[in-house]
Amino acid sequence: MSSSELAKKLGLARRTISHYAKNGWITPALITPGGQYRWRYDDVVAEMRELAEQRRKSAN
Repeated sequence: MSSSELAKKLGLARRTISHYAKNGWITPALITPGGQYRWRYDDVVAEMRELAEQRRKSAN
């Protein structure tokens, strides 16, 4: 799915998705020759859960 579709499904701004990707917090399934990200929803959700857990652990 595209970044816009992913953002809508997650309730985030498309720009937030791009920011997370550029910081290495989430990983696109594919980057097109034109530089557009393509995503697998389940993979992104798992990565975001892992990121949240790491942040919780570091806050304690």
